[in-house]
Amino acid sequence: MGSGVNILLSSLVFSPLLAILVIAFIPSRRFGAIKQVGILGTLLPLILAFWMFGAFNYDTSNLQFVEHHDWISIPIGLAQTGTVFAFEIDYELGVDGISMPLILLTAIIATMAAVASWQIKKRLKEFFILFHLLLIGMLGVFAADNLFLFFIFFELTLVPMYFLIGIWGYGERERAANKFLLYNGIGSGIMLLAFILLFVVMRTLNIDQIAAILTTPDHPVTAALTPATRVGLFLALFVAFAIKLPVFPFHTWMLKVHVQAPPSIVMIHSGILLKMGAYGLLRMGIGFFPEQAYQFSTWLAIFGIINVLYGAVLAFVQKDLKMVLAYSSISHMGIVLLGFAAMNSIGFQGAMFQVVSHGFISALLFFLIGVIWDRTQTSMIDELGGLAKSMPFVSGVFLAGGMASLGLPGMSGFISEFFAFLGLFGRMPVLAAIGALGIVLTAVYVLRAILRTTFGPTPSQFTGLADAQPMEVIPMVVLLGFIILIGVYPAILGNPMQQALKTIVPIVTGIGG
Repeated sequence: MGSGVNILLSSLVFSPLLAILVIAFIPSRRFGAIKQVGILGTLLPLILAFWMFGAFNYDTSNLQFVEHHDWISIPIGLAQTGTVFAFEIDYELGVDGISMPLILLTAIIATMAAVASWQIKKRLKEFFILFHLLLIGMLGVFAADNLFLFFIFFELTLVPMYFLIGIWGYGERERAANKFLLYNGIGSGIMLLAFILLFVVMRTLNIDQIAAILTTPDHPVTAALTPATRVGLFLALFVAFAIKLPVFPFHTWMLKVHVQAPPSIVMIHSGILLKMGAYGLLRMGIGFFPEQAYQFSTWLAIFGIINVLYGAVLAFVQKDLKMVLAYSSISHMGIVLLGFAAMNSIGFQGAMFQVVSHGFISALLFFLIGVIWDRTQTSMIDELGGLAKSMPFVSGVFLAGGMASLGLPGMSGFISEFFAFLGLFGRMPVLAAIGALGIVLTAVYVLRAILRTTFGPTPSQFTGLADAQPMEVIPMVVLLGFIILIGVYPAILGNPMQQALKTIVPIVTGIGG
């Protein structure tokens, strides 16, 4: 795709601005109009994302829909040598087979979360303006081909998210928002220091160029990076993205957010924001420093196993459905680490499948818990029961979502877990076998939570509950549809990813060979 003329990717990333402008001019008292614009505003990025996914060329590993414009240039003079060099930051966007599926995932979940926001009652105008601002940040993270732009979009997601949790969440929302900002702010600070050091050495911020230079043996530019510096940079990027993913022991902030934030925001948080950590780890951590990633791959596997088993065991003992799902997210993100630790094509594919698959599954399950909360005002497993009698449709979809979460064949969860473990068994059979215990534990905690809420005796106050309303059926059917589509036809994700992974995998496997 040519540069300069092509503004398709910019149009996609900034399309939510249109909704922000329209909502800004609607009087605050007109709730209905604000909701309609808030939901319809997400359709433009959704249509553009689907169009780009359809127009995407699967036969090349090059970036597509590339945009490159001169942006910021500051001349810097060096007094000692008398030389002047320009400090240049360009505006660079582009997607490949790894980021394109994530952009589509973002657009789909954002639209479904906007529909789920139908329940929001207070300060609607501010809510939807922040919601669309968050959407710009998320789309930008996956579209950026420049470290500076990536960082700006990454930060842009933090501010609206802080307010969306802190204003519209439940009882302890302010503590949850503060903890979110503190942990993610530390992660961003570490990431910024690593980016600055890379820029000083490389004199470029282009992600593709940096990866190419760093993975070329004996490249003159990288002479300044000693092996110790490379290890330090890899670990800095790992910690920055591990906080986002989240990896044990950096996970505590995420539990608070999943319990206290409103359902539509948790859908976005668990469905998309956590995935930015996995994306950054693959694109920058492993993409920039494959040799160091290979050295630390056993540690990646160990952290992955801790995540999988710790998350699964604690999910089993939770009394709150939201906490079950929060720990379940930690467990499922461990599978992403196990896929990366495999350091081969199958493992990487499994990790990225898990990223997309878990995005759909967690968004669906958190939406359903929001629907149950709306009817019963509780998400405590002991207080619920027999929901299948009065809410058969919701209970059926809940059970289907649970089956996807525990990796039932024919659903997206199975494909991703199968690939991730298959990749790891080739390199670390013992660690893979230990990690596979997590799959058994997942089945136990998922079935315990879902069967106890949907079957059994119905508490007297919950006998005549309304089943799913038309606005609630849309996200359920759409999200479940994509979960089944990926499970039945995995090539829809596999084809675009394979070419993109071909640029990373040979380098990593070459080191191992």
